[in-house]
Amino acid sequence: MEHPDPKQQPPVVRPARPEDLPRLVELVHEHIAYEKSAPRPPGLADRLGPQLFADGARLWVLLAEAPDGSVAGYAACSAEFAFWDARHYLHMDCLYLAEEARGHGLGAALMAGVADLARTLGLGQVQWQTPDWNEGAIRFYDRLGAAGAPKRRYSLAVAVPPSREPAAGATH
Repeated sequence: MEHPDPKQQPPVVRPARPEDLPRLVELVHEHIAYEKSAPRPPGLADRLGPQLFADGARLWVLLAEAPDGSVAGYAACSAEFAFWDARHYLHMDCLYLAEEARGHGLGAALMAGVADLARTLGLGQVQWQTPDWNEGAIRFYDRLGAAGAPKRRYSLAVAVPPSREPAAGATH
């Protein structure tokens, strides 16, 4: 009996589980470095875990597995509201694949998983951003048939007293 070639197996995309948190945090730190962003404060796993795995969580993370079963990438999503359209949509905040995992269909599998998640949630659109210097990602998204829209992303830090920080699983 022939054994299937693992390279011929379809990519595996699955929801993150609590035991995936250490590897997910490693990938997040790789992603931060890849985008040349400032390091984040320690304790990411402690802050992220309750938001992902609490009852009623509104944050979803899909993981892509390499043929050997190792977690090689992730897509992080949340439901958001588009005021002009007066509709909810799925916001893909991050999509990242470890460098050695690129070019093997895992990105397309993650995007298909994100689209499936949107359908399951009854959301008719997925939106995301990518840095304008990330030409590989732009080519990838263009090949998928996604439409780009030029915008500049801003952020404004706001001091929040500890007593006002949202509880795990709280929505905004």
